[in-house]
Amino acid sequence: MMLHDRYGRQVTYLRVSITDRCNLRCFYCLPRGCSGGSHPERLDLSEIAAVVRVGVGLGIGKIRITGGEPLVHPGVVDFVRTLSSLPGISDLALSTNGTLLAEHAQALRSAGLGRVNVSLDSLRPAVFRAVSGRNDLDRVVAGIDAAAAAGLAPIKLNVVVMRGVNDDELPAMLDFAAAHRAQVRFIEYMPLGLAQRWASSYVSRAEILERVNPYLAAEPPRLQPGDTATYYPLRSGGEVGLISPVSCRFCDRCNRLRLTSDGKLRPCLTSEGEVDLRHALKPRVSLEAIAASFRAATAGRPACGTYAGATDDAPASATRAMSAIGG
Repeated sequence: MMLHDRYGRQVTYLRVSITDRCNLRCFYCLPRGCSGGSHPERLDLSEIAAVVRVGVGLGIGKIRITGGEPLVHPGVVDFVRTLSSLPGISDLALSTNGTLLAEHAQALRSAGLGRVNVSLDSLRPAVFRAVSGRNDLDRVVAGIDAAAAAGLAPIKLNVVVMRGVNDDELPAMLDFAAAHRAQVRFIEYMPLGLAQRWASSYVSRAEILERVNPYLAAEPPRLQPGDTATYYPLRSGGEVGLISPVSCRFCDRCNRLRLTSDGKLRPCLTSEGEVDLRHALKPRVSLEAIAASFRAATAGRPACGTYAGATDDAPASATRAMSAIGG
C-alpha cells in the first residue's frame, strides 16, 4: 500500500536524522546558547533501520541521512551499508557540513552511499567562522574534494543566502562549484526553529535571481519531480539551483516525511504535528505499528506549510532547533 496524503501527493522520500548532535553552531540552525547535546531518547541505528525498512515497503525509494551532523555518529558508515542493501531504495544520499567528510568519503562510497549535499555558506574564513562558530573552512573544502574523488556525485553545495553575511558571494560560489565538480543551490533563509535575525537577513528568490542573472544561459529553468529546487542553466555549463521555501512554495510537489533522531515522524518541516513512533519500537519492534505511524504522518500532511508571523524576535516555529528537526 503506497502512501498518499489527502491531497493526492505520494510520499516517496524520507529524511532520516540519526543524531541531533553537531560539531558546528550555525546561527540559523543551532544558535549559540543551545546545548546541541544528544536527545536522551534518541533511537539507535537498528531501530532507525527498521523504520526505514517499513517505509521502503510502503513505496519510499529515496532516503537522505541527516542530523545534526550525521558524520559525528560513529556508526554512520555501517548504517549506510545496512540501508544500501535494502531492495527498493533507488537514491541513498547524505547531508553534511563537510567538516568530517574527507576522512569518511571513500568509506561511505564503498558502503553504498550515492551522493552528498554539503552546507557551505561562505568562502571567506572570517565569515565562515561567524556563521558556524569554527575555523573549519579548509576542512570543508577538503571534504568536498574527497567526495568528488570518491565518486559521490553529484555533489550539491547548499548555501543559505543571508543579507549582510554572504549575499555578496554568489558569483564566487558559482566559480568555486565549477572548480570543484559541484553544483550550487542557493536557499532562502527560513524562519524556523530558533533561527536568529531572520527578517533582517532574508534575501528573496527574486533578488537572488537578479544577482546571478548575468551568469544564466538564455534557456528556461527546469523542475525535477519531487525536488525542492528550480534549476537554471549557466552560460559556463551546468546549472544553479534555487530553493525558495518562503517566496515560492513547492508544497504542491512535496513528497517527503522526516524522521527525527528521537523517533518522531514529522509531516511537514513547518508544522509541529509529529507522530511519535517509539511505541512501535519499544519494548519490541512492531512492523504493523510502524506502518500505522507512517500512514498517520502522511494523513497529517498539510496542504501548505506556513511561516506566518515570523519576525527577527519570533520565528514562525520555536519549539525545535533545525538541528533537531533534521532539515
